[in-house]
Amino acid sequence: MSVTATYRLQLQHEFTFDDAAAQVPYLARLGISHLYLSPILRAVTGSLHGYDVQDHSELSHDLGGMEGFERLAAAAHEHGLGIVVDVVPNHMALVAPEHLNRPLWSVLKEGRDAETAHWFDIDWKSGGGRIGLPILGDTLVSTLQRGDITVDTLETTGEPVIRYVEHVFPIAVGTESTDVEAVLARQHYQLASWRQKESILNYRRFFDVDELIAVRVEEPDVFDETHHLLLDLNHRGLIDGFRIDHPDGLADPAGYLDRLRSQAREDTIIWVEKILEGHERLPRDWACDGTTGYDAMLAVQTALVDPASEPELTAQWEACGGNVDVERSVTRAKRQVVDELLAPEVERLVRRAREALPALDATRLQAAVVELLVAGDVYRAYVRPEQRLSPLARRRLEEALDGALAARPDLDEELRALVELASAEDADRNAVDFAVRLQQTWGPVMAKGIEDTTFYRWHRLIALNEVGGDPAALETASPQALHEWATHQRRYWPRGMTTLSTHDTKRSEDTRAFLLAIAGDPTAWKELSLRFRAVAGEMGVDKPTAHLVWQTIAGAGLIEPDRLNAYLLKAVREAKQHTAWVDGDADYEARVLEFADRALEAGDRHDALVSLWSTHAEAIRALVLGAKLLQLTMPGVPDVYQGCETVDQSLVDPDNRRPVDYADLVARLDRLDAGEAPRDLHDEKLLVSAAALRLRREQPHSFDEAGLYAPLTTTSEHVIGFLRSAAVATVVTRAPHRLQREGGLGDTRIVLPRGTWTDRLTGRVVEVDATSEVLAADVLADRPVALLVRD
Repeated sequence: MSVTATYRLQLQHEFTFDDAAAQVPYLARLGISHLYLSPILRAVTGSLHGYDVQDHSELSHDLGGMEGFERLAAAAHEHGLGIVVDVVPNHMALVAPEHLNRPLWSVLKEGRDAETAHWFDIDWKSGGGRIGLPILGDTLVSTLQRGDITVDTLETTGEPVIRYVEHVFPIAVGTESTDVEAVLARQHYQLASWRQKESILNYRRFFDVDELIAVRVEEPDVFDETHHLLLDLNHRGLIDGFRIDHPDGLADPAGYLDRLRSQAREDTIIWVEKILEGHERLPRDWACDGTTGYDAMLAVQTALVDPASEPELTAQWEACGGNVDVERSVTRAKRQVVDELLAPEVERLVRRAREALPALDATRLQAAVVELLVAGDVYRAYVRPEQRLSPLARRRLEEALDGALAARPDLDEELRALVELASAEDADRNAVDFAVRLQQTWGPVMAKGIEDTTFYRWHRLIALNEVGGDPAALETASPQALHEWATHQRRYWPRGMTTLSTHDTKRSEDTRAFLLAIAGDPTAWKELSLRFRAVAGEMGVDKPTAHLVWQTIAGAGLIEPDRLNAYLLKAVREAKQHTAWVDGDADYEARVLEFADRALEAGDRHDALVSLWSTHAEAIRALVLGAKLLQLTMPGVPDVYQGCETVDQSLVDPDNRRPVDYADLVARLDRLDAGEAPRDLHDEKLLVSAAALRLRREQPHSFDEAGLYAPLTTTSEHVIGFLRSAAVATVVTRAPHRLQREGGLGDTRIVLPRGTWTDRLTGRVVEVDATSEVLAADVLADRPVALLVRD
């Protein structure tokens, strides 16, 4: 089944397989080829995302189990659609009640002698042969004295267990006793206060999430057990593709993909959730079809940003006290994350380094490990265990070494020794372990330091603070970056996914488009910034946070206070400057929320925000439609995140996982298909989405790996786009507010191959004669975008 476009559905207990099946007729009409489902294996009961897998041998009961999935697959096939599912190979849930994770339960009960002990990435040596579980609300002594830990039996099996609040842990055979403290002392796990995790926690986690324990899928039998059901459904024809979650967390992503590709059905499509930094490209030896599209998102956004506004936006950020050097901010944030959030991971790396390099000073080795983690500027160096170092991997390690030496030249000997260790060419077990874990830790340092810290404290233009994005792109943004990316994509990854919104994006595509449109008007930007800065001081809110608040409302609209407050609490806590998730400042948080609430109420700030959307309506329209059309027609397989075929102004999860009103979407599509003109921007975006998706399905040859790509030649920077196979032309408006100030399109011309072209969005016919030039004003007479198809 040819993959022409996907549609991401966020499944959970209130949106099940059967609920998804009910939307299949609409999605087929929309023009997609494949449903793209969030994880479907059995996860924690009530999970809203599915990434906390508890059992790989069953489909989620919350979602409808195997029978529900088979009904969904039947409905999809009836309408000619395939199914892609999200796969979580890196981790499993470590949550109460623990007995539901059977492989982990065995390890907790039997320790290193358990048949599944090798499933999990546990540093047994550092725990004295025990798994450290820092879950208690107080010290172990105090918790025992209060009687909060008890001996009991498990209802389902009758076996003796330890209970603490909702947690339940097994008791090893032969260690039963009436004295709780004596029982605990003889178990294969050690309970401790959550504040002791730095010294107690000895298993690898997903980032800094204690409740997700890492799984060692590099072990062949672990891979087989954790993938058996999904691969069976794949060979039965019920699953056509896989999206691999967080491959950078694996010991050997390339090896994992080789194994998955070899065991999957021959025509299975595989995408990886890979964040590429700067000019980094996906390694061509990875056995997949491409990334999930964060790189495409960056390319589209960079093409539409207007750098002419940069001086004023920078000035206003500096007026807030903001540091313009984003790289400096990133370095500080990464260092803070390494020190405060990832101490167990650092300690494990230091232990391996000391064992492999016993002649070096332990204190200096620890300092060198920290510098190497902070200096890494990609999620992975692509070093493979016990294999010859590739030129790419060597370059990545050398770049990290250079960065670390620049910060701490006094650690020259230690840093060079660690980089040699990280090459993994040494057969020494400690060296290989260090090499693997250094890369597995680089990803969390990058993600937590950049996406979950810097992006919540660096607010020059928050539309650019996106997963895989580049806040510094404001200075150098141009369509050229899009064309360079698209040329590479078509040549090497023609089936790579493209996207504008995901369940992990900080802001939806339209929230960002609204902000980019407003940022194109430096005068309005300055006015709003001044207005909110003035009030911030009076209400005890710092100016950088005030800058975040008004931009958030400007992008998301006059949203419900509870949605805005939930986002702002997350933002100020993730920023880790004035408050935090742990031991935060409740008074500061209350001031920020009051500041935001008042902006939503009647008054001068409210009125100033409302006026933005009316005065910039045409610019907003141009960027909302332009971004979508570029994404849906550029090289690759486009994904539409649920509900984003119309205007969706969402913030970070869980805001972007709110229920979608499919009845409204169906009614809108019915009206458009009946020939009714769009009533609003929602309709217009749906029109653009359906037209592009249907065209891709109708003419796959114009967009697949054989479909040529060429930048559109125009006489103005305000009109950009591209040609696909000389048969389809995408035309969009760039920097629309500045274009309006400069007097409009005038005699701007577009160069097209000779022939008769029809705009699929309006029906307008454009004749291109021997001159091969047409007026842009004619092509864009009805809309700021056009999708031209040559007869």
